[in-house]
Amino acid sequence: MIGQNGVSCEFLAVSEKPPPPVVLTIAGSDNSAGAGAQADLKTFMALGAYGLTAITCVVAEVPGKVSAIHPVPAPVVAEQIRLCLSAFPVAAVKTGLLYSTEIVETVCDILAGTTMPLVVDPVMAATSGAPLLRPEALEIYRRRLFQRATVVTPNLDEAALLAGRRVHSLDDMREAGPGLVADYGSAWLLKGGHLGGDQAIDLLFHADGKVSEFGSARVHGVSTHGTGCTTSAAIAAGLAHGLDLEAAVAQAKRFVTAAIRHHYRWEGIHALNHRA
Repeated sequence: MIGQNGVSCEFLAVSEKPPPPVVLTIAGSDNSAGAGAQADLKTFMALGAYGLTAITCVVAEVPGKVSAIHPVPAPVVAEQIRLCLSAFPVAAVKTGLLYSTEIVETVCDILAGTTMPLVVDPVMAATSGAPLLRPEALEIYRRRLFQRATVVTPNLDEAALLAGRRVHSLDDMREAGPGLVADYGSAWLLKGGHLGGDQAIDLLFHADGKVSEFGSARVHGVSTHGTGCTTSAAIAAGLAHGLDLEAAVAQAKRFVTAAIRHHYRWEGIHALNHRA
């Protein structure tokens, strides 16, 4: 139906709906779109949020291989973030690959004066094992960014490095989590996706000492990348919708499990299905 001004009434009805919550991802660009900012945007859309990006670096990669990383100058990263925060009612932020000391410092400087939930995915290496974070940048995470986080979401290798101890089992996760909370004052989600067994179990260590467990049946025979990016993005989307942290993590766990179970498959390549 066309109204008097020539605009479709159906379009007007849709446009008058309240806009979705806005989430900003500060992350690298993955040209294969399975991880990084591209995966974040897919996740935000699937979970009913509007995604913004501040790109920190351009990564040339496909599942199983990283061939090049080119950082974006820190002032350009800063301007992307500032424009997003000034123009949109950003309800949550997540960080992914920040790459360098200068970029980590820039992100910390800008977010220091904000209060929205912050999900920090401390991306240090690709699933293939390729290093993605400059070693000297880790100190800025420890000194500034982790304290600002609502939740930090390391994989087991990252958790081991940050905790200064081995994290190779569920018992190791239970022992490492409280120390990370005590060191940084934020909540920590330790993800057991790389452990063996028929259950994939994640543990959320709340800042108040509570521990929540999230389990799902492990999907065997799938080799994807981007599960960590997708998990942190899904948590940020949940927080932007007003969920508490435990509910946001539970939603993220269900979403990632479905994305793995219903993955896409081409010859030699697997990819998460963010529409699952």
